[in-house]
Amino acid sequence: MEDDWKPLLTSERAGESYTDRGVMDSLDPKSKRPFHVEPRNIVEDASERVSAEASVMSSRVHYYSRLTGSSDRLLVPPDHVIPAPEEIYIYSPLGTAFKVQGGDGTVKNPSIVTIFAIWNTMMGTAILSMPWSIKQAGFTLGIIILISMGLLTLYCCYRVLKSPKSIPYTDTSDWEFPDVCKYYFGSFGQWSSLVFSMVSLIGAMVVYWVLMSNFLFNTGRFIYNYVHNVSMSDSEYGTNGTDRVLCPFPNADPESNYSSASFSLNDNSTGQDLFDHWWSKTNTAIRLGFHLEFHWFDSTKFFVPEFRLLFPQLTGVLTLAFFIHNCIITLMKSNKHQENNVRDLSVAYLLVGLTYLYVGVLIFASFPSPPLSKDCIEPNFLDNFPSSDILVFVARACLLFQMTTVYPLLGFFHVFVLNIIIVGAGVLMAKFYPNIGSIIRYSGALCGLALVFVFPSVIHMISLRRAGELRWPSAIFHSFLILLGVANLLGQFFM
Repeated sequence: MEDDWKPLLTSERAGESYTDRGVMDSLDPKSKRPFHVEPRNIVEDASERVSAEASVMSSRVHYYSRLTGSSDRLLVPPDHVIPAPEEIYIYSPLGTAFKVQGGDGTVKNPSIVTIFAIWNTMMGTAILSMPWSIKQAGFTLGIIILISMGLLTLYCCYRVLKSPKSIPYTDTSDWEFPDVCKYYFGSFGQWSSLVFSMVSLIGAMVVYWVLMSNFLFNTGRFIYNYVHNVSMSDSEYGTNGTDRVLCPFPNADPESNYSSASFSLNDNSTGQDLFDHWWSKTNTAIRLGFHLEFHWFDSTKFFVPEFRLLFPQLTGVLTLAFFIHNCIITLMKSNKHQENNVRDLSVAYLLVGLTYLYVGVLIFASFPSPPLSKDCIEPNFLDNFPSSDILVFVARACLLFQMTTVYPLLGFFHVFVLNIIIVGAGVLMAKFYPNIGSIIRYSGALCGLALVFVFPSVIHMISLRRAGELRWPSAIFHSFLILLGVANLLGQFFM
């Protein structure tokens, strides 16, 4: 009698039943609770009254729910006693009831919308550093690493998506990945996942601030030069404190004029003029053509080797570039066809990987070498375009507008001191270290260590062990993933 005040059917029972039977696509248990409504409380006409069959079934649900505890699934109401969606009414304490229209109160997205949502969420500022990252690893090795990291992060994201379903005898329909970490590791796992998620968010906000300052500076300079009819012809090319790029004279003999990191210039032509000449001909890489020479391990004056020891910088950038693990469960909950989650996730990763590959390879290959060296590629490849380029000005202005509107949404914290710290970190990095490639790789390797490599692998091995299904090949493979995450983080400090 003391439990009579409890709901007739808890959200856990209802959520689990509907998810298991596939009648409703929603993972939100609040929109799937079957309620027994007395006929006298129905406000519609006789044709809309609850059927006798539905009343009998809801009575059975009431009976079965009294026999089970909140976390015990032994006496869960079987699927066949749950009323059909069209027979469910939402009961109001005012004595009225309303029929659920369409069987589900939440909006569901088709697969194409889910795929584009993941694609759009994953694509970020890392795309601006992709040519530079490929340069750091070498062209051939960079392509291999980009494909490999895409596959590894996809698998780890798949493990995150499946992790709630590996927990037995518990309704996990409304769980997020921090809840899964809490189940396996206690409060330490929950708070660790949240802290590492904050690392990725803060890293992204710092990069946003650096880029906003860069775009604002270059946009303002373009407008000033255009209004005052100023022609830029500096021999040193660089913006907003980034490393200077010294460009050669086009007709000079490389053997006699190339020395260390500088080139000799005559009085009538400068490196900026040369760069403007190359990029003003066309703004497409197709008309520029490809500029590639394959030197496998030795660098030349204009080309980098195909395999370089700086490849951990690319892996760090890619860890954040493919990072969506902390919110993939939430994104997939809105998918209309839950059985297609794995397929849709794979297609989204394929599109993201192709986008990164397209931008990175195209910019790197079409960069004019000679006369410029591939080492001139900046961490933000827009810095390699002349400031007088109208299309680059439009791109910077649009990106500036986008980031200015998105940044307050990312940085909305209720703790005022935390806001000050994050904004202050962005200002300091924009002033003293505006290398977005390095910022991305450090934050990506740090948050990826826990949320991409360690937690998904360890959780999967624990669940297999508890089920008695853990085998040596699986244990070795997932342990190898953990070692890769550790090596990826350590490599950022030694390469």
